[in-house]
Amino acid sequence: MTEKSEHSAFAEVNERVAQAGEILKIDKGVINAISACEREVVISIPLHRDSGIDVLTGYRVQHSSARGPRKGGIRFHQDVNLDEVRALASLMTWKTALIDVPFGGGKGGVTVDASKLSPIEKEEVIRRWTRTLINVLGPNRDIPAPDMGTDSQTMAWLMDEFHRLEGFQPACVTGKPVGLFGAPGREEATGRGVAQIAAATLTETNRKIAGARVAIQGFGNVGRYAALVCQELGMKVVAISDVTGGIYEKNGIDVAAIFGMKDLSQVKSDNRISSTDVLEIECDILIPAALGGVISSKNADKVAAQIIVEGANQPITTRADLILKSNNILIVPDILANSGGVMGSYFEWTQNIQQFSWPIEKFRKELDERMGKAFINVYAISKKYNVDLRSAAFIVSVGRVAEAFSVRGSLV
Repeated sequence: MTEKSEHSAFAEVNERVAQAGEILKIDKGVINAISACEREVVISIPLHRDSGIDVLTGYRVQHSSARGPRKGGIRFHQDVNLDEVRALASLMTWKTALIDVPFGGGKGGVTVDASKLSPIEKEEVIRRWTRTLINVLGPNRDIPAPDMGTDSQTMAWLMDEFHRLEGFQPACVTGKPVGLFGAPGREEATGRGVAQIAAATLTETNRKIAGARVAIQGFGNVGRYAALVCQELGMKVVAISDVTGGIYEKNGIDVAAIFGMKDLSQVKSDNRISSTDVLEIECDILIPAALGGVISSKNADKVAAQIIVEGANQPITTRADLILKSNNILIVPDILANSGGVMGSYFEWTQNIQQFSWPIEKFRKELDERMGKAFINVYAISKKYNVDLRSAAFIVSVGRVAEAFSVRGSLV
C-alpha cells in the first residue's frame, strides 16, 4: 500500500510477483500467465427498498485455480471496485500457496454501505449475488467466505440459497455459524494464527517467548484473539487499543479478564492512551490488527518495536516500510501473519466434505503447527536469498503456483 499510489492495487501486487519470478528465474510468460485473472464477473443486483429500487454492482474475480478451487471472501463496502477485488483475489492466490493449502484465489464484493442495509436487505443482496453467480461457485470451483461488511449470518444465507439451487453442499462456503456446519475454532483462527506467527518469529530470531512485551492496535476479532493467545503463550501484552482509545500496563494486561468487553472504553484503567499511541509503545512485538495504512512516513520513525507482525491487511505504507527497514525493524508481512483465517477455512471445508467434525483441540493443534511451519519456511527462504520476509513470502508462493501451473500441461 502506498501513501500516494500511482499504480493500481492489482498492479502493485503483480510487481511483487514479477520480482519473485526474477529471483527464481521463472519464464516471463509463466509469470504473466499466473498473474492474470482467469475470470472476472460483474453483475447488477436490483435491491428493493422503501424508496424504490436501487441497482447495486457486484463482483466475483477468480484469479487462479492452478492449485485448487478458488478461495476468498466477499465484502460489502461502498468503495468496492473491480481493481480492488482483482488485487484481493490475487493476494488470496499467493496466501493459499504460501501456507500450502489446496486452494487458488478469488474475491467478491458488492458496492454498498453495509451499515445502511437492514437485515432483510442484506439477505436479499447476498441471495441475489449467489443466484446470479451460481454457475461459477461451488465446493470444487469457488468457495466464498466472510470479509468486510459480511459475517457468519451472511454466509448462512449464501449457503441456504446455494442449497436451494444445487442441493446440500455445506462446503460451498466457509465462515458459517457453528450451528450450521461451521467449524469450532474458525472464529478465532486469524487472531490465533497471528499470535503463533509472533511466537515463531521470537523463536527463530533467538528471542524468548516468555515475558516478551506485545502491543496490539485493534480489539476486534483479530486483535482480541491475538492478545488472548499471546498471553496464553507466556507473552506480556503491555498495551492494546481500539477506536475508543487504549490502555497501557507496564506489567501486562490481564487479557482474559477484559476479553468479553464490547470495547476498551468499558475497561477501567489509570493508564489510558490514544488508539494511535499504541504504535509508539516500546515493546518487543507490535501487532497492528485494525486498519490499513496506520504506519506511514509520518510516524514510522516513532515506532519503538523490534518486530512488527501485520495482523491487519497492509497496515504499513510503502514509504514507511523503507523507513522501518532502515531502522532494523523486522516486519512479518500480512500475507503470512494473518493467513490463519484461510487456514481455518481450509479446516472447515475439509470437515464439510468429509461430513465429520473435529474437536476444537484438533483444530487448534493443526493450526498452530501449520502456522509455525509456514513461518520457518519463509524465514529460511529470506536467509537463502538475502531478502526481507515480504519478498521471501512471495518467492515461496510464486514458486509453488508456477510449478503447479507448469506441470498441469502446455495445452491450456
